[in-house]
Amino acid sequence: MNDKNKIEKIKEKAYEFLKKINKELPEAMELEFEGFYPRGVFITKKRYALIGEDDKLTVKGLETRRRDWANVAKKTQGAVLNAILKDKDHAAAAEIVKQMVKDIKSGNVEMEDLVINTRLTRNLKDYVSTGPHVEAVKKAMLRGIEIKEGDVVPYIITKRGTSISDKAVVYDFVEPGDYDADYYINNQILPAVMRILQSLGYSDDELKGLGKQMTLF
Repeated sequence: MNDKNKIEKIKEKAYEFLKKINKELPEAMELEFEGFYPRGVFITKKRYALIGEDDKLTVKGLETRRRDWANVAKKTQGAVLNAILKDKDHAAAAEIVKQMVKDIKSGNVEMEDLVINTRLTRNLKDYVSTGPHVEAVKKAMLRGIEIKEGDVVPYIITKRGTSISDKAVVYDFVEPGDYDADYYINNQILPAVMRILQSLGYSDDELKGLGKQMTLF
């Protein structure tokens, strides 16, 4: 039996199962067949990525779908998922991350891809603790820019400052190349991909290009 026939057989069984279950469910409830996905990566029950028969990714709960992560992290995670699920090549996935780390360190990234977007959910005076987006807003307002509750704040973590919040500056006021490379590597790129690559035996240091680390076992 070839792969196509196997897939059709699986679908056939799935429809039979649905038909049986739906007969026993109340009228208002019905299970549906969403699709056939040959491969998938499951981080948790609500965080996963699947690849369909058409090679399209379906991603739920991961950074590629979240606005408050920089595009550089989303694009890297998307490329890693494609390498693993479409090309079945985890070594290529690791190389994608290593190359992105090099690009960030060398300044070979678009500034637009480093922008983090966070919504201002309340009035500035109502914030007890101030995150990076709040500090970025305060600096922008000193320059005469009006940002109000409900607005989305686009900011970059720059090199200037002692804390992450201190370093946050609204994108319009950031000079080319003025970004904290370590922040984007350690707080954006690696967290987005390590959820996937750690289970394949990769470490943070290895993906940073520091070599494969020996473990106790």
